[in-house]
Amino acid sequence: MDALYQTELSGLTLLNRGKVRDIYEVDAGHLLIVTTDRLSAFDVVMPQAIPGKGEVLTRVANFWFARTAGIVPNHLSDMPLAAVVTDPGERAALGDRAIIVRRLEPLPVEAIVRGYLIGSGWKDYQATGSVCGIALPAGLRIADRLPEAIYTPSTKAEFGAHDENIDFARTQQLLGADLAAEVRDTALRIYTECAAYARERGIIIADTKFEFGLDTAGRLHLIDEILTPDSSRFWPADQYQPGSNPPSFDKQFVRDYLETLDWDKTPPGPQLPQEIIDRTAAKYREAESRLTGR
Repeated sequence: MDALYQTELSGLTLLNRGKVRDIYEVDAGHLLIVTTDRLSAFDVVMPQAIPGKGEVLTRVANFWFARTAGIVPNHLSDMPLAAVVTDPGERAALGDRAIIVRRLEPLPVEAIVRGYLIGSGWKDYQATGSVCGIALPAGLRIADRLPEAIYTPSTKAEFGAHDENIDFARTQQLLGADLAAEVRDTALRIYTECAAYARERGIIIADTKFEFGLDTAGRLHLIDEILTPDSSRFWPADQYQPGSNPPSFDKQFVRDYLETLDWDKTPPGPQLPQEIIDRTAAKYREAESRLTGR
């Protein structure tokens, strides 16, 4: 399977090349988003791509967008790709990596939901007994399931910078009280319902992040991606053991490898061994297969 690290599409204006996505202008009301095979870890883009990763992410996100459309509308449009990418060769190279979306006003907050105690949440809990200011019961272990899912938002950092955890009061200042509550409640509902579905298919969604935007009428929409192996922490349910760091279906596998290196987590990212690339690609494909039956 060929990897797509970067796109250069003819006849379209590139608006932004992010860590993973290349975003093009279609018209005043639409954007073309290409999810490439680039991989970002610790906010650094790795120098090699993971073959097929962008297609998996796009298909999984589209699966969840369809499944959650009754909870909140999303940014997907009905415009066909052939109407935007007219060159057949360029269109074939994109595979399933491209979507055409409506242009919405992104909110300056990432809606992070945690169902299990892991990652930065575990470190926070060890130091303070809380996660992002939310007090938790004493005596929890790493990877323990939380009594209920918690909402721990962050700011959206510029490219190359790190997101910053914020409390709910800060989101109220940024968004207003009503919109902040709507974002929180919507994120928690999506996570709770979708995590239950995934668990039935052998995947624990330990935590995830959502991004939202507003249309011209001020109506909330899901944007970016949703419940993919890039935006979430996926664990195999049959290997889950509270008290230990579970294996993963997501890019945590690459993070764990990078933690073994003498690398200061600043650009440029280190070269990844072919075995890590191949096993990561396989984990993404398996996550898609379990969730969607594809």
